[in-house]
Amino acid sequence: MKCIVGLGNPGAKYEDTRHNIGFKVIDELAEKHNWSLSKKKFNAQYTTEHINGEKVLLIKPLTYMNLSGEAVRPFLEFYNLSIEDLVVIYDDLDLPAGKIRLRQKGGHGGHNGIRNIIDKTAEKNFKRIRIGIGRPESNIPIVDYVLGKFSEEQQPKMKESVELAVEACESWFENPFLEVMNEYNR
Repeated sequence: MKCIVGLGNPGAKYEDTRHNIGFKVIDELAEKHNWSLSKKKFNAQYTTEHINGEKVLLIKPLTYMNLSGEAVRPFLEFYNLSIEDLVVIYDDLDLPAGKIRLRQKGGHGGHNGIRNIIDKTAEKNFKRIRIGIGRPESNIPIVDYVLGKFSEEQQPKMKESVELAVEACESWFENPFLEVMNEYNR
């Protein structure tokens, strides 16, 4: 079973914000395959589906970003998933807006959602799809920037990065993650 988690914050207030790009990827992936995240468990929206003979678990934690691990860990335990079966999709300030980067493991890089997943699972060796949101150009506090919406000029880049992340997830259903990294880390 493959487990894909998109990070974000629940509620209309946070919809379409930079910090919710992980939710956006999950929503687009689900919509593309006509899946619905209509189930709730462990303080998350989720669905289990099948694609090409592979069982897939899509999760959107409803814990708010900084407590994402509180939703992720119970799913890993309930479905008896290995950390190697997990991909987490999230925003990254250190990548230019619209750029995606796949990694097989790593630290939290200052991202509190990833920090909480590492803390709750006691694991750093999970796969990641990082989507660049860039850094603010002015003196906007980081919290205001990540909870803000994409500018009009950023929107086409972000739409493209979401589509690439969806394609990378679909590729992982059929290929080793290292091959997917080689294809999408350009």
